[in-house]
Amino acid sequence: MEHLEELPDHVSLYRQGTFLDLCEGPHLPTTGRIKAFKLLNVSGTYWRGDARNKVLQRIYGTAFPEPKALEEYLHMLEEARKRDHRKLGKELDLFSIHEEAGPGLVIYHPKGAMLRTILEDFEKKEHLKRGYQIVIGPSLLRLDLWKQSGHFENYRDKMYFTKVEDAEYGIKPMNCLAHMLIYKSQIRSYRDLPLRYFELGTVHRHEKSGELHGLLRVRGFTQDDAHILCRPDQLNDEIGAIIDFVDDVMKIFGFEYEMELSTRPEKSIGAEEDWERATQALLQALKTKNLSFEINEGEGAFYGPKIDVKLKDALHRRWQCATIQVDFAMPERFDLTYIGSDGERHRPVMLHRVILGAMERFIGVLIEHYAGAFPVWLAPIQATLLTVTERHISYGEKIYAQLIEKGIRTEKDFRNEKLGFKIREAQIQKIPYMLVIGDREERDGTVSPRQRSGEAIEGMRIEDFIKRVESEYPRL
Repeated sequence: MEHLEELPDHVSLYRQGTFLDLCEGPHLPTTGRIKAFKLLNVSGTYWRGDARNKVLQRIYGTAFPEPKALEEYLHMLEEARKRDHRKLGKELDLFSIHEEAGPGLVIYHPKGAMLRTILEDFEKKEHLKRGYQIVIGPSLLRLDLWKQSGHFENYRDKMYFTKVEDAEYGIKPMNCLAHMLIYKSQIRSYRDLPLRYFELGTVHRHEKSGELHGLLRVRGFTQDDAHILCRPDQLNDEIGAIIDFVDDVMKIFGFEYEMELSTRPEKSIGAEEDWERATQALLQALKTKNLSFEINEGEGAFYGPKIDVKLKDALHRRWQCATIQVDFAMPERFDLTYIGSDGERHRPVMLHRVILGAMERFIGVLIEHYAGAFPVWLAPIQATLLTVTERHISYGEKIYAQLIEKGIRTEKDFRNEKLGFKIREAQIQKIPYMLVIGDREERDGTVSPRQRSGEAIEGMRIEDFIKRVESEYPRL
């Protein structure tokens, strides 16, 4: 009944026996081709994802024309369960989410914080190489600014608000406002452009409690956010450079990806001709790069159209991460200008873009993509030192000091336990290398590496092991 009040006069119904339900379709003309089906599970879900509403029962099932296809799908589901980032996050001691702290708010444990730090350091290095400047904006901004930008009108359902000394503030859901204020802090010349501001900015958005899901859907997250302010004649080159940046990074992590072009939504700001110019700029960039893409009607940001990059993981699942948005509206609303070669004031164009997207979501995707077995350069712990007996601890400490000095992320397991037990524990923790230290290694001044796969490597001097680890870092 609640749906019927919101739907137009003509609705679609589906009937099977005595069961009658609203159903948009599309429907199969016949179910005669279905040769294999399976009910998967039953769960409770809040009506419309809102914890204040009633809990409904949801029944999951699947059907295929051939038993082999069903078998392959069930195998993929089982593999996905093994790779579930919530399960692995707990087993590998990466992060936790506590109801007493608040739903959708992530607490990183030491190994998870190290993984995130590695990603952030990688991001900073790659942005600086491409001419970005690192900036930092506040988490709170006055409500008047959010009204000026259009966020209050078009995005306030996703925002949190507070009062400070009788003044109203919005907790930022995006980083763009502070970046525009940096731009406005001085007069800009056409020679200064483009300006590329990059921020690993933490934002908060009010997601419904029923829609929260581990790291993949949270309320507090950090974006690798950047805003490029450029002249209109620089727009195509800047969009193309972002696409190249995305491609470089996705190759590093081993992701394939697809592109979507999202157009003007119903709730939006800005002139129609500006939306058309922005959409054509994105289209032109995709065509210049000879990239295939789909059109996603009405799913753009409220201030401009966008390219969304859907990456594909090891199980061929699609995840929304990178995005490129063209915005003529915000520079207009904030009266951003530059002095052109003619000595007159002109309006810049603003590009909003992320490469990895929300760090929380990207880490969740990485955990599932690699099944927790991160490549050496990403692994929070790259090597663990395993002593055969207590008398090898002194030599182990020397090796540990050498590895730490060279930046190899190392932990010690000098417990009085059997070597086989310590190896199995390290393998469960998916540590790339286990370095065994016994009488022979101490006598020869070497270590005996073992990979997490179980493969033993011939003993080597510590200098050679360090070179081996360094050779496994990506090169961009």
